[in-house]
Amino acid sequence: MESLESTTIEVTADGARGAITLNRPEKLNPLSTVALEELVAAARWFDARPTVKVVVVSGNGRAFSAGADLAAFAAAADGAGAIREAADAGRRMAEAVEAMRAVTVARLHGHCIGGGVVLAAACDLRVAADDTRFSIPEVDLGIPLAWGGIPRLVREIGPALTKELVMTCRPFGAAEAKAAGFLNRVVPAAELDAEVEELVGGLAGRSALTLGGTKRQVNAVTEGMVVTARSWNDADALVTAVHDAESQACAMAYLERISRR
Repeated sequence: MESLESTTIEVTADGARGAITLNRPEKLNPLSTVALEELVAAARWFDARPTVKVVVVSGNGRAFSAGADLAAFAAAADGAGAIREAADAGRRMAEAVEAMRAVTVARLHGHCIGGGVVLAAACDLRVAADDTRFSIPEVDLGIPLAWGGIPRLVREIGPALTKELVMTCRPFGAAEAKAAGFLNRVVPAAELDAEVEELVGGLAGRSALTLGGTKRQVNAVTEGMVVTARSWNDADALVTAVHDAESQACAMAYLERISRR
């Protein structure tokens, strides 16, 4: 077994199988700029190992991911160039994960929030426990859903539901996510590992050439339908929102509501 040294994630490869595990369980696996950069490095590490056919992306502890680590983003932002670079880290992560040579399987449980939804959307296949809770709270926080999240959601669930979920920020469950086409499989929490193992085992036993060819052909077709390349500008929209007075007021009101619960 091989591993890649990282601080916020665990990355291992064993024959045809690989794993990327978000590993800050005490914070519900937030996606800090460091975590995003390490996910890019992990994707490139796997691309240098053509024997790996399938990579499971999961989170340690009680949740898949609590989403973007806004505090870490603010701390990393020192100067206009650094602010934009930090704001763009999520887009680079999603593109690196989506472009991986191996087939990626997202193993979802607990909470999958904001940027965690984008990470899951960048994976090829998604399996969730039936008690998984999804939410996209960015608009409540006074910022747009960035990182290429909009085109990826439109691609998976369509424009109308994307607008509703992103604009209203309402939570939704695994059953709704499966009905909308975002999830491939939903199983009881106790059966999640067995379900992922069955899926990964079947994929690992197939030809790397045909798996990779199918992935790339489907991705090429969907990219032609819903273009993600223009998401480079997401960082600019995010930086603008951070400095917008009304957006800041929305964020403060949301945080105050949360603190009262």
